[in-house]
Amino acid sequence: MRGILLFVIYQVFMRNFLRILVGVKYINVAELNKHAQFILVANHNSHIDTMALMSALSYSQIKKTHPVAAGDYFGSSPLKSFITRLFTNALLIQRSKNAEGQNPIQAMSASLVKGDSLILFPEGSRGEPQKMQQFKKGVGLLLKKHPNIAYIPVYMTGMGRILPKGERLLIPFDSYVVFGEASYSQTDDTEAIVKEIEEKIIALGVAFQKSKFE
Repeated sequence: MRGILLFVIYQVFMRNFLRILVGVKYINVAELNKHAQFILVANHNSHIDTMALMSALSYSQIKKTHPVAAGDYFGSSPLKSFITRLFTNALLIQRSKNAEGQNPIQAMSASLVKGDSLILFPEGSRGEPQKMQQFKKGVGLLLKKHPNIAYIPVYMTGMGRILPKGERLLIPFDSYVVFGEASYSQTDDTEAIVKEIEEKIIALGVAFQKSKFE
């Protein structure tokens, strides 16, 4: 039932809304169809980011894909937690190990073990539009534990201008979601994994910007 709800929200409504009325364009989205399970790793400027990525998924993917979100913000009350999970299929985690012993890496790892996919924003919080912050090491720790799961780098641009941090009103603006080729981590060095992903997303951005002028 949830899969049908998510499909209607994102494939029927949200994708058309973002594409036609807002100006979001998808590039190389076919890469998603090559893998049954994956971790989408993207830069982060706006709440629109999650909606845009969820809207790119097929019916079979969307019900098994969880955007990773901060539980202390999106799950700050039982009602907010319920609404977030219902409408985004999010995996709510604490940003650090809490008093009850919950470890965010273990929570994400458990989801992957079940065969689900994840959407990760390694910068953590949304930054200034068009400025990428330093990546946190969580994605490296996760891929170190699951080297058999492909990660797909995603470069997004223009999202922070559609819905800037702190704003509630959408502003139509040409924006792009660029999917890179899936890769597997080739090392068990956490920092090296994080650096590799960061460099791939930056390279996607450079290649995309260059293609616009050719």
